[in-house]
Amino acid sequence: MCACVFKAEIERVFKKVAEGMEVFEECYGKVLNATTSNQKEKYEADLKKEIKKLQRLRDQIKTWIQSNEIKDKSDLVNHRKLIEKQMEKFKAIEKEMKTKAYSKEGLLQSTKLDPKEREKIEICGWLSEQVDKLTTQIDLREAEAEQLMNSNKKKKKDGGKSDQIKEINHRVERHKYHVYCLERIQRLVENESLSPSEVEEIKEDVAYYVNENGNDDFFEDEGIYDDLDLDLGD
Repeated sequence: MCACVFKAEIERVFKKVAEGMEVFEECYGKVLNATTSNQKEKYEADLKKEIKKLQRLRDQIKTWIQSNEIKDKSDLVNHRKLIEKQMEKFKAIEKEMKTKAYSKEGLLQSTKLDPKEREKIEICGWLSEQVDKLTTQIDLREAEAEQLMNSNKKKKKDGGKSDQIKEINHRVERHKYHVYCLERIQRLVENESLSPSEVEEIKEDVAYYVNENGNDDFFEDEGIYDDLDLDLGD
């Protein structure tokens, strides 16, 4: 692809980033100023939709940053950082949403909840914690891969580093798969399509994956979710 085409495409994405940032800030303000829980939920859903759009633009920008055909990458890096700042703001809002829904303090105060409802909330809180841990691991792994790729471009290509990058990317994909499954399980529990007791059966295996996947002797059980009817094809 010639430089002029690259430039036009990059400028088009930068324009989308600017528009997306403006819409995100508008939604963010609405979330902060919402006066009812229904309003807040709606604006939070809108905010999530907008951050997803910005994340897709970030993915494209990261691809260009890794390209050898683009020499001056300062604007690309600046735009990536702008999006990542919004991602941090969204994470704070998302954490607040989850804390309110599943905090232990809230559970202790909810004396009117029947045991089944309490059990459901507790298991959903645990699932949220695992998703948060994996999401943090994904961010760290992606940053590590990016650092290795940049290092590999500046020097003569190192086969060992290339293998390391492949391994990191593979682990990131596995993390994303587990996040997808755990979020689906949480929705099924909330909709009462899956019982907390069924989730209890896999808790130990999930915790092992989340907490031990970075160890040299780690071995992944790829059939953790086989006994749950997750219908992952939809």
